[in-house]
Amino acid sequence: MRGFRNLISLTYGQKLSLVAAIPLVVAVAAIAFFVVQESRATAEREIEALERRLIEAKKEELKNYVTQARNGFAYIYGRASTEDKVAQNLVTQILSAMIYGKDGFFFVYDYDGNNLVSPRQTEFINRNWEGLTDSDGIPVVDEFISLARQGAGWHSFMWQKPSTGEEAQMIAYVVGLQDWRWAVGTGVFIDDIVATVANARAEVEARVQRTFSYIGAIVLAAVLVVFASGMLLNVRERRLADAKLKELTQRVFDAQEEERGRVARELHDGISQILVGVRYTLDNARRRLSRGDDDGAREPLDKGIDTLGSAITEVRRISRDLRPGVLDDLGLGPALKALTDDFCERTGIETEFSTVVFRNRLDQDSKIALYRIAQEALTNIERHSGATRVTIDLRGHKKGATMRITDNGRGLRTTPDPANPGIGLRNMQERIEQLDGSLRILSSRAPRSGTVIEVSLPLSHMLPPQEDATPNRKAGT
Repeated sequence: MRGFRNLISLTYGQKLSLVAAIPLVVAVAAIAFFVVQESRATAEREIEALERRLIEAKKEELKNYVTQARNGFAYIYGRASTEDKVAQNLVTQILSAMIYGKDGFFFVYDYDGNNLVSPRQTEFINRNWEGLTDSDGIPVVDEFISLARQGAGWHSFMWQKPSTGEEAQMIAYVVGLQDWRWAVGTGVFIDDIVATVANARAEVEARVQRTFSYIGAIVLAAVLVVFASGMLLNVRERRLADAKLKELTQRVFDAQEEERGRVARELHDGISQILVGVRYTLDNARRRLSRGDDDGAREPLDKGIDTLGSAITEVRRISRDLRPGVLDDLGLGPALKALTDDFCERTGIETEFSTVVFRNRLDQDSKIALYRIAQEALTNIERHSGATRVTIDLRGHKKGATMRITDNGRGLRTTPDPANPGIGLRNMQERIEQLDGSLRILSSRAPRSGTVIEVSLPLSHMLPPQEDATPNRKAGT
């Protein structure tokens, strides 16, 4: 469980490196497995072919030995009768003398299993070995006799080497002398072939192990490179994220200070001046009342009351700019309608707002975002566009909701600086990205071509009517 928790607590970069490394390791391991299996199969086929060639060479050598030996006594066997003991003794003497190498010799058994010739292992001579088997239970003499009766043949079995007494694999070639009922043959030990094959297999296995080592080293290097790249990317992305976070934090502070400055200016230039006027009016009325001039105090009092009403209206305007109550009470549609009416009255720019009642309403975050985007767009139009007409259209549809803000002003630059976009446009972009929406700006510098700002929100931000059905909300979105 602790290891699993440690895995869960990995950083994003480490998890990304791990996700990239695991398929790489699995793929390389699978490739290595199939390559090794194929290499082993190919090598085994080659070793088996080599073993067959070496054994065939040994067999051909044995056949030549037996042929030469038979040619050596053919003149005796060919003229002798079936019971010619003198001829048989001469042939046994000739075969007994035919020894070669350290362990090579000829042997003779009659068809009853009696050994007649065994020059290197004389303890076998004149004894019956019918039913003799090797250490693996393979019949030896009985097989010699069977091959001789058939004419000739090869037989493989385990036999003691005369030179060392150790048991080794032997291949024997036997021919039959049918007139004398003899099985004549010779054999050769193939332990050298077995050793050669074993060495070849060991070399193949060593090559496989080396291949595994090379592949393991390559995989380890690749994994290290992936992890190192992931760590470098993680460090780089973290630095970029930290830089962006610092920039965003600074922008938040700047926005806060700008908003505080704006509110302070409006309070100082608007509310403060109005309240100062009210104070002087009331002071004037107090002086007249102190002199007993009741009729003269009426006019300053009326004027003070009117001025105080203007102060209340100004406070409501500032409060609405900070957080419009109609947005919470009646919804986005009425809030945007009030915003456009106030914009038109304040700036003199002809403003039109149109919308439809949504079947599914927007959630609170989406309402605030769209209202602030519209507020930012109208501020930019007032300051920079020189437009004479603005339209705002808000619609719900099967994919979500869309708000279009169109003006007939001079438009934006055709080649905006992507590294340093306007603060207003950047604020719009960030607001809509937080809601997984999209922002499109269509503009031209041609005279009166205007600008179109289109904001789209996905359907995920549309709520069913019952989730948004509060009694104090009378309209739309």
